Amino acid sequence: MGHLYLFMGKSAAGKDTLYHKVMGSHPELIPVIPYTTRPIRAGEREGREYHFVSKKELSEMEALGKVIECRCYETVKGPWYYFTADDGQIDFEKGDFCMITTLEGYEKIRMFYGEERVLPLYIEVEDMIRIKRSLAREKEQEHPCVAEVCRRFLADEEDFSEENLRRLGIDKRIENNSLEQAICQIEETLKNGRKSK
Repeated sequence: MGHLYLFMGKSAAGKDTLYHKVMGSHPELIPVIPYTTRPIRAGEREGREYHFVSKKELSEMEALGKVIECRCYETVKGPWYYFTADDGQIDFEKGDFCMITTLEGYEKIRMFYGEERVLPLYIEVEDMIRIKRSLAREKEQEHPCVAEVCRRFLADEEDFSEENLRRLGIDKRIENNSLEQAICQIEETLKNGRKSK
């Protein structure tokens, strides 16, 4: 039976970069693709970063009991939903899985699959680096929105508060000041997860 490794951290902490590096060097890990109702961004592709769906499609999945967890963000461009679906992607008999989520997502996914199956990979980086990365990423969009960068930054401070991290038992931090060092820490978690099978 496998595990589900959840990459999480504040916006622009480097989750995506680390996730893709680890997935690239571990072909045995199976990616889980989450869902969102937000518009696709420059450089994204359907079924790679997310399944991009309409609010109607989300409602239909909820009615069928297929939504494990769902978060709504009141953005400057309106409400955007992000969610994880019980859509058959995760089957622990097939091996280990990885996905990117939030702290709230982690809590609900862990409740759904069980604490022994779901292992957190909490990525941290200092705030000034995060702000610079967020602004650089937003600048690449067709219609950059600095207000949305600021909203996400402030929301993350609340969502990933020390109190919330403690409440969910997340005491191990992966410092992403050095890509190589961060990957070494993730590799250690993967190795320990395999030992516990």
